[in-house]
Amino acid sequence: MDLLDGHDLRDEAGFLADNASLAAGLTHLMDEMAYGILVMSRRADVLHANQAARQELETRRFLEMRTSTLRAIAPDHGRSLDKAVAKACEGKRSLITLTAPAGARLSLAVLPLGLNEAGGSKVAVLLARASICESLMLCFFARNHGLTHTEEHVLGILCQGYSAPEIASQLNVAVSTIRSHVRSLCLKTSSSGVRELVNQIAVLPPVGAHAGVRPLH
Repeated sequence: MDLLDGHDLRDEAGFLADNASLAAGLTHLMDEMAYGILVMSRRADVLHANQAARQELETRRFLEMRTSTLRAIAPDHGRSLDKAVAKACEGKRSLITLTAPAGARLSLAVLPLGLNEAGGSKVAVLLARASICESLMLCFFARNHGLTHTEEHVLGILCQGYSAPEIASQLNVAVSTIRSHVRSLCLKTSSSGVRELVNQIAVLPPVGAHAGVRPLH
């Protein structure tokens, strides 16, 4: 019986250790993401925020932390956020968009995470990415396809929605030069045109270039 009890205790200890290791791994994974992710209680108390979320909160453009509670900067946004959190506690998903005075926008997906051990609901808030592609993944993509530094730069501007004439104006070069770079980009990436090229970037894994996270190789 003692051996059996000891075996059970070891199994339980191993289970707890595995769970702790998994939790640490998931926390690290969340910090690697280009999307901001917050986990909250039903009262909007923030239980965890990954690096991308913390960086967004520090700007105080749309959201802020007040005594560990997530709050929207604008009162009308606060009502929308509270309603979305309440719906998540009922098992429903929501998508809301916050708008800053300067016209910037931030979309939030508010999702139910089920009940915790104490019987309370947990809610996840996913923030939209700031751009189609993070600089880290753009660099990785460029390296994989043998792009030059200039081609990578042009591709980054294309992903921001600028046309060839607009890019030429930004870089102070001829439009024909930019179009030559675009042709080379399409050839190297096997893309039929700019739309397909940008789409390749848009669907890359959402890995963010955050402080303290090792670069890709």
